[in-house]
Amino acid sequence: MTTARFEPDGPLLVVEGEGERPASAVLEGARVRVPARMTGRGRTWKARFPLTAARWGGEELPLPSGEYRVSIDGVDVATTLPVRLLPGLRAGLEGGRLRVGPPVDPVYDEPEAQGALERRYISHTAPLEDAVFFESFYGRNASCNPLAIDRELARRAPQVVRYWSVVDLSVAVPDGAVAVVEGSPEWWRARSVSRLLVVNDWLRRTFARRPGQRVVQTWHGTPLKRLALHRRGFAPRRWGAIVKESRRWDVLLAQNPYAAGILSRAYAFLRRPVWVEGYPRNDALVTGDAAAVRRRLGIREGERVVLYAPTWRDDRERIVDFLDPARLAVDADAVVLVRGHSRTLIPGHDLEGPRVIDVTAYPDTAELLLAADELVTDYSSIMFDFSVTGKPMYFLAPDLEHYRGELRGFYFDLERRAPGPVVRNVEELIAALAADPSAYAGRYEAWRRRFNAREDGRAAERVVARLLDQGMIPGV
Repeated sequence: MTTARFEPDGPLLVVEGEGERPASAVLEGARVRVPARMTGRGRTWKARFPLTAARWGGEELPLPSGEYRVSIDGVDVATTLPVRLLPGLRAGLEGGRLRVGPPVDPVYDEPEAQGALERRYISHTAPLEDAVFFESFYGRNASCNPLAIDRELARRAPQVVRYWSVVDLSVAVPDGAVAVVEGSPEWWRARSVSRLLVVNDWLRRTFARRPGQRVVQTWHGTPLKRLALHRRGFAPRRWGAIVKESRRWDVLLAQNPYAAGILSRAYAFLRRPVWVEGYPRNDALVTGDAAAVRRRLGIREGERVVLYAPTWRDDRERIVDFLDPARLAVDADAVVLVRGHSRTLIPGHDLEGPRVIDVTAYPDTAELLLAADELVTDYSSIMFDFSVTGKPMYFLAPDLEHYRGELRGFYFDLERRAPGPVVRNVEELIAALAADPSAYAGRYEAWRRRFNAREDGRAAERVVARLLDQGMIPGV
């Protein structure tokens, strides 16, 4: 017989049983695996599962929201416990499955309660505070351009309060920042009282601008694939949603003049300021320490590192399966880092294999680009960032015609302009990885002149300086 309980003083699940102590026990989710500490001998035993995890050398944080399977050697775990509040998360055990949620009081799960919070937000009367509200990829991590702006802001104006919108407390926020969990009363309040909002995607939920409140939209990549109003198929409802969203923005950041022109048209962001300053997130590609990132990932010195980072597909939730990372690791004699798009973070699961490291949940993509020797992608905007490094790129595109002709469409001919070989299968990719990349030197240089002219490691400085000059940063 087994029983389970949550420790009242900390995020810990304890499973107790009778008989010989099992050899091992593990709590396993899509992207986190937590072994238990086993104790006891003789008649009884205990498996203690910490409901926290540290990844990539970071601090111990509550488990990400999701479902976890409790597996104990030789034991059928079929225990039911009610959902309850714990520090940093909510959790409930039922039928050997642990359900973990964000630390928001369950009363706010109900639509009526969220509606009440929204109405309070819309009618807000509290004065604006000297604070900035940051959000990156809908709160799934603290990364990208907002993170780089946060770091420069903390240096230039340390007295400004920095709120970070997060889906739960498994998301690490920058030192000195305040995490606010989406949907909580604290989240609605922070969004209401911050003088400046810095986001890299659409503003979710109801948004009601306060007098004096400003929004900076950093976006998250130079586009190859068609966006927003430029996507195939006209739907008046979609057009209305896009225009409504872009009217919320006061400033739009662009990596280069090419992106500025496309983004301003695709989002009907016309006759309003677009700042072309390079991307703050790419400063690290000029100033960062690749060796430190490799050590954090557990990669030995001298190893060849290939980063596989495909974009997402409109017709599937998970990362594409065009290659076997373990086979690529063997054929290329390399460590293979697998980076799924942010949209595949929640529905997917970590890929495994010898010399394969799934880094989809790694918080900062720029550090991965810094650590990699080569990039394998397809149509992802990551190509415009990786080229800052000058390192070789390869484009694995088995579905090129389908993606270009049916799913999204492109703004330019990738095959004609790509700064590396465009290949259709893994065999061609392996051959390309073994070939001399200098054959693409001319294309690569033209690419960098067009897309990376402002990538000098000081983009965040320039953006924050403009925010200061225009009085958009509070209290300075």
